[in-house]
Amino acid sequence: MLPLQVSRFTALGARRCVVVAGQRRAAVQAVRSTTQTRNVQSVAQTDRDTIMRLLYSIGTKREVERHLRIFSSSSHPSQPAKFAVIKIGGAVLDDLDELALSLSFLYRVGLYPVVLHGAGPQLNVILEREGVVPDYIDGIRVTDAKTLSIARRVFLEENLKLVAALEALGTRARPITSGVFTADYLDKSKYGLVGKITKVDKRPLEASIRAGALPILTSLAESLDGQIMNVNADIAAGELAKELEPTKIVFLNDKGGMFHGVTGEKLDVINLDEEYEELMKQPWVKYGTKLKLREFKEMLDHLPRSSSIAVISASSLQKELFTDSGAGTLIRRGYRLFKYSSIERVGADRFRQVVHDRDPEVLSGHQSVTEVLNNLKKTPYTLYGDDPMDVVAVVSHPEGEVPVMTKLLSSRAGILNNVVDNVFNAIKKDHRKLFWTAPADDENRAWHFERADGSFTRAGKSLFWYGVQDVKEVEKIVEEFDKKGRIERNYLPVGPAAPPHKNVAAAAAASGTRAYSTIARRLVGTQGKRGYATMAPEPVVQHTTQPKKVALIGARGYTGQALTTLLNAHPYLELSHVSSRQLVGRKLEGYDKSEITYSNLSMEDVERMEKDGEVDAWVMALPNGVVKPYVDAIDRGKKEGEKEGRKGSVVIDIGADYRFEEGWTYGLPELYGRSQIRTAKRISNPGCYATNAQMLLAPLVNLLNPASIPTVFGLSGYSGAGTVATTDSDGKPISLPKITPEALGGAVKPYALTDHIHEREAGFHLTDLISASASGTTNTAGKKVKVAFVPSVASWFSGIISTASVPLNRRVTAKEVVELFEEKYAKEKLVRVKKEVPVLGEVEGRHGVVLGGFQVHSEGERVVVVGGLDNLLKGAATQCLQNLNLSLGYEEYTGIPVDIE
Repeated sequence: MLPLQVSRFTALGARRCVVVAGQRRAAVQAVRSTTQTRNVQSVAQTDRDTIMRLLYSIGTKREVERHLRIFSSSSHPSQPAKFAVIKIGGAVLDDLDELALSLSFLYRVGLYPVVLHGAGPQLNVILEREGVVPDYIDGIRVTDAKTLSIARRVFLEENLKLVAALEALGTRARPITSGVFTADYLDKSKYGLVGKITKVDKRPLEASIRAGALPILTSLAESLDGQIMNVNADIAAGELAKELEPTKIVFLNDKGGMFHGVTGEKLDVINLDEEYEELMKQPWVKYGTKLKLREFKEMLDHLPRSSSIAVISASSLQKELFTDSGAGTLIRRGYRLFKYSSIERVGADRFRQVVHDRDPEVLSGHQSVTEVLNNLKKTPYTLYGDDPMDVVAVVSHPEGEVPVMTKLLSSRAGILNNVVDNVFNAIKKDHRKLFWTAPADDENRAWHFERADGSFTRAGKSLFWYGVQDVKEVEKIVEEFDKKGRIERNYLPVGPAAPPHKNVAAAAAASGTRAYSTIARRLVGTQGKRGYATMAPEPVVQHTTQPKKVALIGARGYTGQALTTLLNAHPYLELSHVSSRQLVGRKLEGYDKSEITYSNLSMEDVERMEKDGEVDAWVMALPNGVVKPYVDAIDRGKKEGEKEGRKGSVVIDIGADYRFEEGWTYGLPELYGRSQIRTAKRISNPGCYATNAQMLLAPLVNLLNPASIPTVFGLSGYSGAGTVATTDSDGKPISLPKITPEALGGAVKPYALTDHIHEREAGFHLTDLISASASGTTNTAGKKVKVAFVPSVASWFSGIISTASVPLNRRVTAKEVVELFEEKYAKEKLVRVKKEVPVLGEVEGRHGVVLGGFQVHSEGERVVVVGGLDNLLKGAATQCLQNLNLSLGYEEYTGIPVDIE
């Protein structure tokens, strides 16, 4: 979120506010209070100047101006709609003020996107109100005549609302609800009045832009005989983009990007040419994510390579468009980088053309293309670049000498899509030291300074370097360059470093230039720049110590009692409600922070409490199959509370109801990452046996033999079977174990011999850990993990000991297996790896997991591992508290005795 930045100015006596998108609603109202009569020309210029200053606050001046110049030059009066297509999801329309500000911002710097919106959520509300049950086949809304008539009305209403909101901000907008898309029936018998776009008429859009108004479209089409048809808005945006070939295609959603399905972290960049095939094999890429990626690839395959897609929230649109770091997820075709030792490998004619078109020395007449090619042959060199040659760099590196980057030639697309950064990073991997030069008036001068450890300027040209910190060493290297003619002009003597009492860097940042000589702090990596791989930046987590309240529903059982004990010792969490039908009216025992009485919360109570924000988290410790009504009540209360500005509480289900549910986060931090849990509002707590099985199998997941199934045999204390409610001789409600030690007679009792829910649970989630390729292993990408699980109940109270027999896809040694486990769990405070077989005493009443007893069959292709945990603690309550801590902003182990040693 940008800091609050508001610039006020007066026009004809009326005060206006121009606000960076994403600011407070009060600022929106200030904008709306503008008088409509004004001197259009002077105020428009004032608006633009003010907004430009605001843009400089979200990125460097050079970044903003470079992107603005590229976007502005992408449109020509003959083809004015080439800047961007912006598709707005229906959920985004609910925050109309934020959306209108973002679009108005672009309008005021002279950019005219083509805007297309859906209205799915709004349509569903109206359909439900009018008694029409939505019907979907293959994710496509079946559209009959009644549905279409309602859809037309809803689309028109939403379209006019957006146009009106823009006009209220002084941004001209034109509603275009027909005449752009021509369609044929997708499959009339199957989907009804759903269209497949066959033609796009861009003339109404271009006419709107030439008239100075933003075109606002709906996703409705007409057949050749005039039949109105419903069209998926994402598909309509794609067809629109193919026709207009814009520089940017923007998908606005309420999440602000695309997210990794395991870690939950936002994906920064996806390069489809390089990564698409592997991404589509990933087990976390499924359902809507897979469909989106397929649609994005199909779209970009039809567009110029310079086009890219951004998935972003409306509030961060400016940061995405005008800074190199962006804010959402950037999807582009990308490029494959090359590294060759001769121009013949890239094609001599292609290289000559790049030099002819881009080399500033050639363009200024100081060198000819032939001279450049002849100089290239004087020393050994390497060419770096990408397949379409948007960027080409030449590094000269004679044996035993410091390398010099003699050329760095980039196209507009290479700068816009950060290809130049990726090429430079490839060079840095090969060369610990590097020198290069650039004209002092280079428009991308700031880029060079950001990547250099030092520089100085002489006679209109700057020398840059990294990997050298000592000025005397710099001088020695430059002397060698000068003797051998490896740099174009004499940089001797090397200037002294800037006086330490002067803040040269600050002055340079303010002026956009650097002083005569600087020695800069070495930059680590390319922080703030988009990289080459699909990755999410590591978040910086700041932990809270703010007290928060928890409501526990289903507090009677063993797990509820264990969690109560943990919360009693937690420094910040407080139990505010405990609910149990059998114990209503009685005092909660084992909790002394305050006096808590059991209640029997109804669905209405839960809904009201959620609406009023009475608790920060709900924990469901209920039997399987009965949690949904409570979750539904919380969802209803959350929706009402959001109208009053409340964010809603966290819900953790200790039972099995939501462990396979899309939209719920599976809370096993050691295996599936903490970041996703930190941002989650709905968390499913893993099962006890399933946790143990997954911890045993996770380090081996890329070694599993696809032709066999690993078997886990588990022994659990009788507390794992749960409790039954009864009364004592005085009529007081008490809980007794479902299975008693006496009933077992000191023996063990196998049960649920096949298809136990933990069997499915372990395999389902372990599949997410399969790597696309694992070094030294058979590629198992795309495979599903299956687990054979046999549980047994034993005569002790709590604690699980499980033995896993795991067929492998290659021969291994016990030492290799131990190293895999030690590496996997090296940083985990609640996991201990030992060589010996774990025993019950090491896990009963403890909060962690113990893994050991590593044995490999004589043939080397089957390993046996033993693991243990307490089913009531790490198998339930302790894990629940880990998830509570992460999701509520505390340090993960707060209130948990880390006693694994």
